[in-house]
Amino acid sequence: MFDLLLPTVSQGLLWSMLALGVFLTFRVLDIADLTVEGSFPLGAAVAAACLVKGGNPFTAIVLAAIAGGLAGVITGLLHTKLKIPALLAGILTMIALYSVNLRVMGKANLSLLRVDTVFTYLRNMGLDNNMSIFTVGIISTVLFVLAIYWFFGTEIGAAIRATGFNPQMIRAQGVDTNHTIIFGLLLSNALVAISGAFIGQSNGFADVGMGVGTIVIGLASVIIGEVLFGTRSFKNSLISVVLGSVVYRIVIAVVLQMGMPPNDLKLFTAVLVALALALPLFQNKINKRKVAE
Repeated sequence: MFDLLLPTVSQGLLWSMLALGVFLTFRVLDIADLTVEGSFPLGAAVAAACLVKGGNPFTAIVLAAIAGGLAGVITGLLHTKLKIPALLAGILTMIALYSVNLRVMGKANLSLLRVDTVFTYLRNMGLDNNMSIFTVGIISTVLFVLAIYWFFGTEIGAAIRATGFNPQMIRAQGVDTNHTIIFGLLLSNALVAISGAFIGQSNGFADVGMGVGTIVIGLASVIIGEVLFGTRSFKNSLISVVLGSVVYRIVIAVVLQMGMPPNDLKLFTAVLVALALALPLFQNKINKRKVAE
């Protein structure tokens, strides 16, 4: 059981950075951002290209974050300056990033099997592959959760939160909501790209199609975390998202062990997210029936 649990939790921690990025747009900015389906493989592509050319793994992650942030800025500019609806702006950026990712890698798939990655350093220190992934995952997750919690307690972070909650009010305070939206999208897609860089190094390859369905995975992690662990405060919400990502990975591992075909995973995830999103409606109906009785 432990042999299955450790790699599953490790993958959940690496994917939690994607979930945190989706949380920032979906819950904090109140924007459904589909850029993540392009910025996730972009992070993997930039990191892989850097590593293949002999770059440092940590430099590769920083470059991936910058590339993802720029993708978020483009979506923000399309939305705020050109007045394109946020959903459509994200789709346009996502489509454009497909070609960008091909350009970055030079081909559809880039192997990292004989390249030193961030996990190689830990394996050289005596840790096995699963423990090295878990160590990187837990350290990265803790650092990013603390950084996000600190940042959104600052003035600009509070302005970004207020933009999603009540844009009219924050504009009345003299804040340019266009800037806060762009900055929020930058942060979100930088996190998503970092997750892509880690997942690419963990899997041993970067693929142009690895971003398909990532928005649903991110939403599943956010919704599952909120349903199971609550949203009493912003700190609690961040922890819930991370735990939701881990729980989602455990659920996927369990259903695969039970014999579900891997081709049905996307369908299973979509149904799971739909049920989780509809849960408040079901709860309200149950409560109304109890009151009526």
